[in-house]
Amino acid sequence: MAENDPAVPAAETALARIDRLDPELSAFTEVWHEEARARARTATGLPLAGLPFAVKGPAGLRSYAARRLIAAGGVPVGATSVPGPGTDWQTWGEGAHGRTVNPWRADRTPGGSSAGSAVAVAAGMVELATGSDGAGSVRIPAAWCGVFGLRTTTGLLPSPDRTGLASPGVLASSAARAETYLLHVLDTYAPRPPGLPVPAVFSPDLGFASVDPEVAAVVRSAVDRLVAAGVVRLAPRPLGLSDPVEVWTAVRRRAVTAATRALRAANDRVLDAFFARTPLLLSPVTPNRPHGHEGPGEVFSTALTWAFNLSGHPAASVPAGFTPDGCPVGLQLVTDRGSDAELLGVARAVERVLPPSRPPRFS
Repeated sequence: MAENDPAVPAAETALARIDRLDPELSAFTEVWHEEARARARTATGLPLAGLPFAVKGPAGLRSYAARRLIAAGGVPVGATSVPGPGTDWQTWGEGAHGRTVNPWRADRTPGGSSAGSAVAVAAGMVELATGSDGAGSVRIPAAWCGVFGLRTTTGLLPSPDRTGLASPGVLASSAARAETYLLHVLDTYAPRPPGLPVPAVFSPDLGFASVDPEVAAVVRSAVDRLVAAGVVRLAPRPLGLSDPVEVWTAVRRRAVTAATRALRAANDRVLDAFFARTPLLLSPVTPNRPHGHEGPGEVFSTALTWAFNLSGHPAASVPAGFTPDGCPVGLQLVTDRGSDAELLGVARAVERVLPPSRPPRFS
């Protein structure tokens, strides 16, 4: 392959941007300069034509999604940060240059656990990065870094998580770029543009969460813009889930009781009835804005995400706007199980009204 083939410059551009920006952001634990260049030279004629991408964590290169992307001509350029030793409950990452920082506000966490993947995409080091989502680990950093994030339907793609909570996902510069991921990772995937407006319900709290008023206001404004643009048509149907914190914890610890089993079943019944009538659920991704690096305090950043890890529904985060102090906020889109293509179709329509943006310093 000649050095002027598009795949080689694409890899070189990504590697140069990582080398320039990552000492400040610390999104990567490893950068594979020579391996990436070698892969790029062999990507000619393949569908992805040398598209640079990042993988989540030290085991990311062995994931099913990464292997499929490589086979299609994608070029992995490095492994991204996840929470460091002793901070497994926290939502920040530990990269090769230290603590991973939010590219919009360095004093705030990028969210996690797919922390580095979200930062790498937000700063334009790559357009696509793999992730996994067991409680919100794709959607939360996507929301807090202002990028697109998708958690796929449970069981759609192979996952090493035996609890069934974690599902593979992707962080991307847009829903369209995320669709590139599914087109090459899932053989049966076919895009499905939605009929507009899409019937939807907006739930600011899923029936139980306490949401920061400024976060709620940003999401409500985004939903109003979608209604005005004819992307969604709101139905006045309240959604009343029970707080799943005890259920998620029991499943994660493999300590399920009759009470937590009953609570999980009750929430599943509510969601099954909901999606039998309404194809789209809208909510904030998190009840809070990106917190400082000292930790989230008493607030569960996962309060609005982990219900769908338990139920198995696909869910996405799209950028909704910013709080007055400059923190990105995510709008969560949830559709019925197995309707990942429909979800991405809706997300593409949403992004035409709510386009993502890049942090000015990294544009």
